[in-house]
Amino acid sequence: MKRILSSTFFVLASLLLIQPSATAQDVRTITLQEAIDIALENNYQLKQAKNNLDLANADIKSEYADFLPSVSGSFGGSRTSGQQFVEDLVSFVDVTSKGMSGRVGAQLTIFDGFNNINSLRQSQQAKLSYEEQVQRAREEVIFNTASRYLQVLLDIELLEIAKQNLENSTKQLEQVQAQVEVGSRPTVDLYNQEAQVANDELSVTQQENSLKFSKLVLIRQLQIDPLGEYEFETPAVESQVQKSINATYNINELIDQALLNRSDLKSEIANIKSLQYQLKIAQGSLYPTISASADISSRYSDQYAIRNENDEFVEVDFSDQFFDQQVNRSIGFSINVPIFQNWNRMNSIQSAKIQLKNAELSYDNSKLQVIQEVAQAYNDYTSYVKQLDAAEKSLRASEKAFETQQERYNVGSSTLIELSDAQASYVTAQSDYTQAIFNLIFQEKLLDYYLGKLNGETVSFN
Repeated sequence: MKRILSSTFFVLASLLLIQPSATAQDVRTITLQEAIDIALENNYQLKQAKNNLDLANADIKSEYADFLPSVSGSFGGSRTSGQQFVEDLVSFVDVTSKGMSGRVGAQLTIFDGFNNINSLRQSQQAKLSYEEQVQRAREEVIFNTASRYLQVLLDIELLEIAKQNLENSTKQLEQVQAQVEVGSRPTVDLYNQEAQVANDELSVTQQENSLKFSKLVLIRQLQIDPLGEYEFETPAVESQVQKSINATYNINELIDQALLNRSDLKSEIANIKSLQYQLKIAQGSLYPTISASADISSRYSDQYAIRNENDEFVEVDFSDQFFDQQVNRSIGFSINVPIFQNWNRMNSIQSAKIQLKNAELSYDNSKLQVIQEVAQAYNDYTSYVKQLDAAEKSLRASEKAFETQQERYNVGSSTLIELSDAQASYVTAQSDYTQAIFNLIFQEKLLDYYLGKLNGETVSFN
């Protein structure tokens, strides 16, 4: 029994020791490009947009098929019982007859007010609209993924700042404690520094929670297993920041570029053209329709008989009836002239005109929206460039101030409150500078998104 318990304890202990290393091996490191690729593969909205595009392709095939003749066939059988007049008997007798019939026919529309042509062109424009919607959905997925990835990087940097601040506070606490013990500092300084360390520990905890939340948001964007362990690669952003600072933009050129490149605008243009063809289809209902048809049919009846040379009625077998004697062929054409359909056609025309006008109004509004978005993004970009410059100056000044107060406190010419204020200002300046860096990078990606430049291959932070 003791051996069994010892063995069980050894196995459990081994599992407990092995489990952390196994979990560590399961941690997946994801780069920015990998995150974008995963999001493009998994995003359900992008999949829905692609499904709509597949449906548009199927509609085009259907419209091409409308130019072909329609072919139909039928085959049936019957059994009839009842009285029939028989000439030879000059009376009615009960007769049960059996028969079969078959038919194959084809019909081809020759002219229908050009509806087939207009329907095909409408479907082609609808396909173009869906293609641009897919592209815009891709851009949105790329932008959302990059911005959420950027938020994770920002929270990682802010967490490092909070940890560094806690480390400095802890070292300061040790120094103050030693000074209090030798009587060179009052006890209240020790209490104040202990409170400062506790506040810094709280800041680390809060920043850790913010980082966890940002990772969960990014994982949700990627639509991967939320219970998995993931780490996100932190690229160097200095080169990207320098590019952003040195970049020069012209607001008029940016607006022209956005109006030319935006996929959502292209989609609306294609939708307007589709509605124009829809109007032509509605107007085509006022024209007559010309169609041609061809038909071949045959039948068989067990009551069918013919006279022979002896003037006697003889039955005809199925093969002779169905494939020879009772075969009928026809060919013809028809013209259908619409005269009055309770104003339905005029109502369809009016409805198509209104839909077209609404689409044109929507496009005009979208153009104004694009101009506003680009102008606002440009203004924010120039503002973030200035904020970064100001934050950098503030960081250098607060760092020197903190170092000066640290030296003064060490020689006894400054109070702990002054040192704590300088440290708090330095930490705030670090956070502001870090946020200014990431705000500038984010704003440049937002500007690219509004310009319609995101394609999944040019998104980087370095």
